[in-house]
Amino acid sequence: MKNSDIGFGAQTRAVFAQDPGESRGRLFPESESRTRTPFQRDRDRIIHSSAFRRLKHKTQVFVYHEGDHFRTRLTHTIEVSQIARSLARALRLDEDLAECLALAHDLGHTPFGHEGEDVLHECMAAFGGFDHNAQSLRVVTHLEQRYAEFDGLNLAWETLEGLVKHNGPLVSDHGAPLGKFKGGELPFAVRDYAEKQDLLLNTWPSAEAQAAAIADDIAYDAHDLDDGLRAGLFAIEDMREVPFLAEILSEVDHKYPELEESRRIHEIVRRSITRMVEDVIGEAIQNIENLDPRSAQDIRLADRCLVQFSSKMAIAEKEVKKFLFSRVYRHEDVLAVRRLVARVVRELFYKFQSEPQTMPAPWNVGLEAVDKSAVARRVCDYIAGMTDRYAIEEHRRLFDDTPDLG
Repeated sequence: MKNSDIGFGAQTRAVFAQDPGESRGRLFPESESRTRTPFQRDRDRIIHSSAFRRLKHKTQVFVYHEGDHFRTRLTHTIEVSQIARSLARALRLDEDLAECLALAHDLGHTPFGHEGEDVLHECMAAFGGFDHNAQSLRVVTHLEQRYAEFDGLNLAWETLEGLVKHNGPLVSDHGAPLGKFKGGELPFAVRDYAEKQDLLLNTWPSAEAQAAAIADDIAYDAHDLDDGLRAGLFAIEDMREVPFLAEILSEVDHKYPELEESRRIHEIVRRSITRMVEDVIGEAIQNIENLDPRSAQDIRLADRCLVQFSSKMAIAEKEVKKFLFSRVYRHEDVLAVRRLVARVVRELFYKFQSEPQTMPAPWNVGLEAVDKSAVARRVCDYIAGMTDRYAIEEHRRLFDDTPDLG
């Protein structure tokens, strides 16, 4: 049996799927595993990394003290992985690569959800800003220091490509930054790694990476609805404002008129996921048939993303996000906590930046002879890797007025 036939065999893999036997390899050459494909090996390295374990104590919207039943970055990551594998299986892609990318996509996230990211971006404004996707790349190529022969996890080219292009191409064919980086420059981590290895930043990523990216959106929408309802930030009936959710709610109530609330919530959430997943599969199949790709490279060179929502579902999904923005992310209870944790992150950054020796070893080592940018990057890496709990503990160690999040 060939290495590439392990697990999801070549006989069922589509011609446009990423063949693990055709991987472009690793930055630091290694002998092949006798029992795992390159992507299975990458998946295992990610799962065993320190950054992956820390996801358990990093929050999405709510902070860690609010209860054991709310999502963390880890539970979110597992849910994304499940959806990504389902999409990959239906489209005959390499499930291991899709899973691998889902498991790695949030490794660079800060403590305290998007508030932590926003504050770090603000603090790093003079030094190139902060972006969690770029930080994920930095984690797996530099910050994880476990192996004797290299820094990072030395992941396969296809894994790194899918990770850095989570939201699509980063530059035009002429090298001009695209998307949210348009008119500026790419994040430091991306520019730094591009000097070592070309990840084709001007193309779309593999279909497996596209599946992982859309799985992230589906999981986000579903679990934020679930957590928002269970936290009492809005009522079930409020969801009738969104036609997509109203239809599902009416369907559930018609079939189960006396259903208790907890089961009612679950039925709404699971049906939302099912509808979105089935829509993506149908749309992707149609897009792929229209393109008729004969290789994974044909997917990369397409003029658009192929694994995506239909136009109708895309509108519905935006309406769900708009609802969540007003009812969850901008809810006063959530904003009150966000203001507190923003202060924690901001004060930690400026304390460590002005007094880098207050960081513990090895973070405080070798900073005497480096410039301000290098100090700021070290501080940023340290804070970005913190869990919510550890950030509070560090603030309490250095300040006398740490906010009470309990």
